[in-house]
Amino acid sequence: MTMAMTERGLWTVLHGMVFGTIFLLAFTGGFACLWSLKRALITEPGIKVRIKRLIIGMWTMATMAWLTVVSGTYIVYPWYRAKDTGSPRSLLLANPDTQAWHTFGMEWKEHVGWFAPILATAAAFIVTYYGASLAENNRLRKSVLVLFTVAFAASAVAGLFGALLNKVAPIQ
Repeated sequence: MTMAMTERGLWTVLHGMVFGTIFLLAFTGGFACLWSLKRALITEPGIKVRIKRLIIGMWTMATMAWLTVVSGTYIVYPWYRAKDTGSPRSLLLANPDTQAWHTFGMEWKEHVGWFAPILATAAAFIVTYYGASLAENNRLRKSVLVLFTVAFAASAVAGLFGALLNKVAPIQ
């Protein structure tokens, strides 16, 4: 038995399993780094090193979020929404038992998924702009954590819906 991957399958994997997974994994490191970024816990040289890593990680995460959303919106999504009767969208809407997968699941991915790159970019900008002063400004650091967490939540739910939608009505 041989396995072959189509161009559409490759883009679907890149979109969800590569770009999306890197984004979600980067969140863990960034969150832990931001959470423990406190003057009382870290020396001055330690803060400088941590901020450099945090800036690189935050911009990597924001870039992955943009790659995920843009590749999904402009490459994968048109195949989902194709006008032919065999498209995943047509298959979902043709069956009353699967219509909610489109009307709720795909609508979430279409609209709310865009929050992830926007909020991740805002968080990366704040970390870059304020740098080491985040270690002293708890209120600002916690605000970045909120932006960061909402970006993660939006992408996690969109990723879950994407994986489930691909099981119910895969793009071929």
